[in-house]
Amino acid sequence: MSLSVGARLGQYEILAPLGAGGMGEVYRARDTKLKRDVALKVLPDAFAGNPERMARFQREAEVLASLNHPNIAHVYGVEDRALVMELVEGVEPKGPMPFDEAWKIAMQVADALEYAHERGVIHRDLKPANVKVTPDGVVKLLDFGLAKAFSAEPGESQDSPRLADSPTLTMGATVAGVILGTAAYMAPEQASGKRVDKRADIWSWGVLLYELLTGERLFEGEDAAETLAAVIQKQPDLERVPAKVRRLLGECLQKDPKLRLRDIGDAKRLLVEQEAGAPSRQSWRWILAIAVGLALISAAIVLAFVVFRAQPHDEDALNLSVALPPNSIPHFVALSPDGRRLVVSLSGVSGGLYPLFLRSMDSSEYRLLPGTDGARMPFWSPDSRFIGFFADGKLKTMPASGGPPTVLCSETGTGRGGTWNKNGIILFAPDSGKLRRVKGSGGECSTVPVEDDGVIRGPEFLPDGNRFFYNTLSGVYLGALDSPKPRKILNDRSGVLYAPPASGQRLAHLLFLRQSALMAQPFDPNKWEPVGDPFAISQQVSFSASPPQLGASLASTGMLVYVTDVRVEKQLTWLDRSGKELGKVGRPGNLLGVAISPNGNTVAFDRNDRPIPNTVWFFDITRGSEGRFASVDNPRQAPVWSPDGNRIAYGDRRTLFVRDASGGGPEEILLSAGANPRAVSDWSRDGKFLIYTENDPKTQGDIWYLPDPGKPGGKPVKFAATDAIESEGQLSPDGRWLAYLSDHGEQPDIVVRPFPAGPGLWKVSVNAGGEPRWSRDGKELFYIQGIAGKVALLAVAVKQDRGSIEFGAPEKLFEFQASLLFPTSNEFSYSPHPDGKRFLVAVQEPANPAINVITNWRKLLPASAQ
Repeated sequence: MSLSVGARLGQYEILAPLGAGGMGEVYRARDTKLKRDVALKVLPDAFAGNPERMARFQREAEVLASLNHPNIAHVYGVEDRALVMELVEGVEPKGPMPFDEAWKIAMQVADALEYAHERGVIHRDLKPANVKVTPDGVVKLLDFGLAKAFSAEPGESQDSPRLADSPTLTMGATVAGVILGTAAYMAPEQASGKRVDKRADIWSWGVLLYELLTGERLFEGEDAAETLAAVIQKQPDLERVPAKVRRLLGECLQKDPKLRLRDIGDAKRLLVEQEAGAPSRQSWRWILAIAVGLALISAAIVLAFVVFRAQPHDEDALNLSVALPPNSIPHFVALSPDGRRLVVSLSGVSGGLYPLFLRSMDSSEYRLLPGTDGARMPFWSPDSRFIGFFADGKLKTMPASGGPPTVLCSETGTGRGGTWNKNGIILFAPDSGKLRRVKGSGGECSTVPVEDDGVIRGPEFLPDGNRFFYNTLSGVYLGALDSPKPRKILNDRSGVLYAPPASGQRLAHLLFLRQSALMAQPFDPNKWEPVGDPFAISQQVSFSASPPQLGASLASTGMLVYVTDVRVEKQLTWLDRSGKELGKVGRPGNLLGVAISPNGNTVAFDRNDRPIPNTVWFFDITRGSEGRFASVDNPRQAPVWSPDGNRIAYGDRRTLFVRDASGGGPEEILLSAGANPRAVSDWSRDGKFLIYTENDPKTQGDIWYLPDPGKPGGKPVKFAATDAIESEGQLSPDGRWLAYLSDHGEQPDIVVRPFPAGPGLWKVSVNAGGEPRWSRDGKELFYIQGIAGKVALLAVAVKQDRGSIEFGAPEKLFEFQASLLFPTSNEFSYSPHPDGKRFLVAVQEPANPAINVITNWRKLLPASAQ
């Protein structure tokens, strides 16, 4: 699509054309809102007409927009069918040039690459044309990652670009068998259509430096095919470059990526070493061979004594750390009984809802387990061959060696823990109701009758296969398959791990959490009772994604794995529509459920700062005072204001309450306790309807409404119920439309339906969404995109006319750091101010999560407790 000078594309006015190529036409444009000049890259017609590729492009552009480095041209966003970028006034560097000048440019490019590589972003199309040097000598790297953004997903249709127009081949990304990049600067694996990583950029950087020094291309042919053949087959001739840089370029230009320089940040070190007379490549290879040999011997010793021994008892405890993929956050961990493999749910690694990854303890690779999106509470079979987990409201198992999941039981809800005994029986806690059991090979799912206080979590079998621990709101209990009478063991509300006595010892141990400390309680396995006092093993252990389960796991080898420092400290922060911070509200903590009063003067929210259980608080914005609003006898959550601002509704999982907003007066029951968990989400402007979610194990989350809340005899009405999750219902200001989250498709999305009934359903979000909120005037609908890490707040324009409704394209307002909860909790992370100009957001403080390993953990205990 060509644009003429003076044309408008959204808020951008075209000033002049800048160029054209295989990736589209580029224009200088004026941002009429921010009063600055930008570069607009307008997509080719064939590309813009493909919805799948446009959706992929939007996702990749959002990642690129997060890069903030002085040597990377910034991506501001996407407008219609154009990418909005920083306008760089500069020239393409041309060789030959003196070494010092070329090195200065090359090192700025390397700095940009190192920054991006640390964040998991690869350029994929590094070449002189994508480098600009400004008049003051600053290097700007252009089109960062756009090769991937412009590429097609496997199986998508695409139009091959003409190589005469641009040497950039945009026929694919990291998809095996597809070539991507510029022919003369491609790495051999890229030219061969293989998957690439950051080492492809290191190759291209070496080719770029060669060209800056010599003024000639390192690889060139009469056409692209001949050039690609030279890249794959021809050995680089480095005789023309200065001697002091030959070793560095030799490291960058290894055909085999395994032998290539691993990190671009090492380039400067290699140059300094060569100038100082460092050992030759041949010497380095001998040194490396010796080092590798010693490392392998050491690794074999460590593995033999740490991982594969059945019961280590003489060695000291070793504290190790398991590396995580970049930008990932662990939620659940489960170590296989033999201690060889770790299964962990991670967010921030893939587009899924924290799927499961499998890692061997003697490897750094995390392998995605397909079919595990939304998986919770993973656990292992006793022989370490199978993994159990909850997803899609079902209990599932899958082979650890690979293969599709098998559904064992339905109607489990989100699930609250499972355990697998030596007799092949799985005992598990559904989201509501009694404990249930099923054979791991399949069969009938039956109830296990044990006494409880209405909430059962985290069953853990003992070695005899009959007894088990579980926890409730009142503590930890010991139950048995053959007896309905449990026995209370601990008062702590925590999941437990059972460690049988080590060889030659009489005491077993129960591991549990007390606040953030991992405690070991000596336990007599004959009398089935605690002995003496517990001892702290670590002070910084995280609760899992479903408190109060502990983020730790044990193996029979004496290995302990636990998650540390997954903090949920959040600060209520005012952000304007551009994401600019306007101020903070109250003190930080584990905050969610943000709800601003109708007059904008008070905010109600959930605070879950251990050891105080989750409950509703309020902050008076005008007076700057904070106080607890609801009782702490049992958790209270998800506050919702009445339309006049005089009352607040909330729940305690099964009962819905209302109370005077001043905090005075007693709690009044709106809806008595039911069989399933409930959470309030909205109160209509006319006060006639209270919207809430009921987490029915049969249908996952359902949306209900209570007519005339507060009046006796009100009968709830089911609004939306399928076999998927429907939750987070929000009524439009006029009460005619209900926006809510639905994951009936491949991903959760925001949809809108007439309320309380009527034909039609509109999908509003693009590429997933959650937490819908209407503006006070009903002219906009906001929603969140993302699960953890950097999430985005988007706005959608709304038009209504005589009973019809229309939605515009989503516009990203800003990003913020967050880790969102399961949608049926209705714990909103933000609330628009009534003036529509700002938002109160629960912004998560930076965290540094880690997975730690302690081998032979009992050595940390005093002798009296062993």
